[in-house]
Amino acid sequence: MKHSPRLWTVISSSVLVASLGAGATACGSGDNPLSARPYDAGDQVAINQPSGGRPVDPKRPLEVTTKGHGARITDVTAVDTHGRRLAGELSAKGDRWHSTASMAAGTRYTVTVSTENQRGAPGQRTMTFDTTPSKALLQVKLGPQAGRYGVGQPLTAELSEAVKDKAARAVVERGLVVESSPGVEGAWYWVDDKTLHYRPKDYWPAHSTVSLRSNLEGVRITDDLNGAASKPLKLEIGDRVEAITDAAAHSLTFKRNGEVINTIPVTTGKPGFSTRNGVKVVLGKQYFVRMRGDTVGIGGSENYDLPVYYATRVTWSGEYVHAAPWSVGSQGYENVSHGCTGMSTGNAAWFFENITEGDVVKVINSIGEDMAPFGNGFGDWNVDWKDWRQGSALLKGTHVNHNPVDQARLRPQV
Repeated sequence: MKHSPRLWTVISSSVLVASLGAGATACGSGDNPLSARPYDAGDQVAINQPSGGRPVDPKRPLEVTTKGHGARITDVTAVDTHGRRLAGELSAKGDRWHSTASMAAGTRYTVTVSTENQRGAPGQRTMTFDTTPSKALLQVKLGPQAGRYGVGQPLTAELSEAVKDKAARAVVERGLVVESSPGVEGAWYWVDDKTLHYRPKDYWPAHSTVSLRSNLEGVRITDDLNGAASKPLKLEIGDRVEAITDAAAHSLTFKRNGEVINTIPVTTGKPGFSTRNGVKVVLGKQYFVRMRGDTVGIGGSENYDLPVYYATRVTWSGEYVHAAPWSVGSQGYENVSHGCTGMSTGNAAWFFENITEGDVVKVINSIGEDMAPFGNGFGDWNVDWKDWRQGSALLKGTHVNHNPVDQARLRPQV
């Protein structure tokens, strides 16, 4: 009984080998057309673009048809020099294939047509042709610059021409490719006709890698506008740093990766100059800034001219976190600034060394206005995710633009 299974295995294998041997001739390349090398199908199919000739109009659809002879088209691939495949549709009879999307301008296409004859033997034809370049190009400037940033840094795309049509906006968005490791959910938001911002649903994961590239080169955006080449960029995301200022408690809590590592007494904007509530993103750092009230419309008894050190900028209108040795007596007790967050020189130096561009600075419990989403820095995180998604041309819903901050209402701070 112990040997029966082994004997059965040997017998089965013998029968299998015999069967394969008996069928070897029937399955040979001489009788099975599917195993043959594809024949040249050049005399069986026609393509409406001249191979290797003068560049063709990319607006003209690509079409492949059969010439009869009982052949049928089984597949068509048209790929440009960037590896982008042209979408198309094959008829049920296999006698016609046509493109269903516009070809890219200023590029070369390689078209491979697969066929089969009446006996089922495979044929193939390959050809190349160039498309004429576009006279009008949409330049896309991607931002920020490549480098290391905090978890709150949005991505930006600045367009050289206004794009208003929703279908054209969708083309632009599809061509702006964002990749992150680890992957996260994110979306573009049209700030205006020439500006897009991209952010994830939540902050970028700490220590993640983010890349952004434009795949719009040659792509038709409108009848008279095609995409231009653009330089890609790569961001390295650092620790999750959040600086949370409680204007009512006159205190700044500094967190790294969820852990509180410092609590700093501060002063924020006094009545009439109250610091804006909400999430802001660090725009940059300057060791020294001369701050003058008269250059930003503050005069009279409120005017100032001060040398300021260890200045971390969070709005374009002049809100900083910086050293304020003149208000040390008020720090931790009352708000006396013109809108900035002030702290001692020692604390400001520590903050300056531990904060980086793209880190999150949040103000709570201020009697001031809310931080605007756009126009005065990066207030993107103050838009609810549901509303943010509505700012994309690829998602259904009404797009409600958050208007940039009225510059006349910006209050300079110190």
